[in-house]
Amino acid sequence: MMLILAGAAVVLLSLIADQIRRLRRETTMVRLLEAFAPAVAAVQQEPKQLLTWYPLAKVSRKAFPEAFAQLDAAAGGAFPFTREQLLSAHARWTSEWLAWERAHDAEYALKTAQVQDEIDRTPGQPSPLLRTRLAAVEQQKLERYQQRYEEYIKTAKALAAFAE
Repeated sequence: MMLILAGAAVVLLSLIADQIRRLRRETTMVRLLEAFAPAVAAVQQEPKQLLTWYPLAKVSRKAFPEAFAQLDAAAGGAFPFTREQLLSAHARWTSEWLAWERAHDAEYALKTAQVQDEIDRTPGQPSPLLRTRLAAVEQQKLERYQQRYEEYIKTAKALAAFAE
């Protein structure tokens, strides 16, 4: 009789342990879903957010490989960012850069034209102030472009590396 009770206790403890492991896995997956839900939304709004979220996802995948395997299967691709999402973020970042570049050129073409118009309306030689203003507009245009281009290149390279 004691042997039967001991066997039943072992079976019961085994069932309890299995249930605890299952609940722990489910809790881990729910927490990962909760943690990365804002990331997916943030990346859709701003591709540059991947520079923060992707490395965190990569570390999390190493820390919880079983949970991510289940999430990947449920999501039909790598969770939280599929390769297609990474490529899309890179394409969007590039598209936004090109739009910014066109707007930047138009903004500074207008500023240059305004100063040039003042120069053209000035009889005789343009004043040193007008020539300096024109040079300052060109310098400002170049500096803003270089700053933004550096950011664009760093981010584009990182996004492309994530997609590889």
